[in-house]
Amino acid sequence: MRDPFREPFREPFREPFLTLPNAASLSRFAMAAAFPVARGTDLRIALILAASLSDLLDGWSARRLHLVTRRGAMLDAIADRTFVLVVLMVYLARGEITRATYFILLARDLATAIGYLVARGVPWLREIPFRARWAGKVVTTLQLATLVAVLVRPGAVPDLVGLIAAMSVVAIADYTWALWRARPDAARAA
Repeated sequence: MRDPFREPFREPFREPFLTLPNAASLSRFAMAAAFPVARGTDLRIALILAASLSDLLDGWSARRLHLVTRRGAMLDAIADRTFVLVVLMVYLARGEITRATYFILLARDLATAIGYLVARGVPWLREIPFRARWAGKVVTTLQLATLVAVLVRPGAVPDLVGLIAAMSVVAIADYTWALWRARPDAARAA
């Protein structure tokens, strides 16, 4: 079975930075900046859908064009989290979601960020590449669906939040297990 945690990245500084995948990731920062000032439901939905499409485009084009790099993977993750965080902050400030919903929707992201920082603090774990995993992708998809649901079907939000909470637990466990499995290789290399 293919384990993306054990596959090498291209060297980060041997590829140009401004590639199609990275441009797609960078576009999400512009969309995040536009969201707080976006007026009208249609424009807000369009920004969420455009961000979702740019996320699909960057991953697909990076694999298809063989432009997968550590910097690109990090940029993609930061762009995703920034967009979601900004939208959730806008929703919270406008009273469209509760504080509990806000924190549940961000739980996986907070746990992943803490896990990343901890792993980077352990010398023999530093070389293990962090990659998107299926459970994390499911959480991101559910988060984006929830961002749209807040605008068009608020009654569906509690069910989606419950599903995100459950999948966040699965994603956190999956990332932890993958890191745990990769550690013997990392310890031997160190």
